[in-house]
Amino acid sequence: MTGPAVTRVLVADDQTVVREGIVMLLGLLPGIEVVGAAADGEEAVALVARHRPDVVLMDLRMPRCDGVEATRRIRAGYPGTEVVVLTTYADDESLFPALRAGARGYLTKDAGGEEIARAIADVRSGAAGLSPQVQLRLLERLSGEAAAGTAGTAGTAGTAGVTGAAGPVPSGEPAAGPVALPPDGLTAREAEVLGLIAEGLSNTEIARRLYVSPATVKTHINNLFAKTGVRDRAQAVAYAFRHGITGSPQ
Repeated sequence: MTGPAVTRVLVADDQTVVREGIVMLLGLLPGIEVVGAAADGEEAVALVARHRPDVVLMDLRMPRCDGVEATRRIRAGYPGTEVVVLTTYADDESLFPALRAGARGYLTKDAGGEEIARAIADVRSGAAGLSPQVQLRLLERLSGEAAAGTAGTAGTAGTAGVTGAAGPVPSGEPAAGPVALPPDGLTAREAEVLGLIAEGLSNTEIARRLYVSPATVKTHINNLFAKTGVRDRAQAVAYAFRHGITGSPQ
């Protein structure tokens, strides 16, 4: 009988003490093998080419080549390697570029060993490995964009008049606006699946939520990836929040 699968991990961090500490921590976690450690993004890309790890734990702010650019190059050249960002920063200027570059996980450096192990396992299974504070930031961003969109719509409707299919609608009278359609030709079901991906649900959990088979969920995901141009679930999460797409109610 073969033993349990081992996840091969590469660590990239420019601070020697931090890098060695992460390597030591990972060495204590069952089912994880550290195959290399890089001091910057350039070295990380080179080591990925050499060792083909399953997951890279990637710092963001490094010399020569930062974590975002290294993530972009790794995901483009070695799609079998997932990237989990492990950084001090959780601001929008760090978070969203990393997700758009292809990172499927995002943790801050106050994460413990259990949280890091869970994020590694999540991205290996196709889910998003996001820390609770990062998930909260994404939800806050989504809520803010949704509120701004609502305010903008209300501001437009409150001007001198609204032109509809039947002609101008006088101010002060309710106007029946067009129903908002999902972007990029997504069907309502595909948008719903996308929203559930953004909530961090796996294919099996989405199937259970929507009362469909996992194969049906996979078909929807393939279709929505093709329509939106995203390459993986992390980019799908960023796309969903950018367009204000949420999942179905419980």
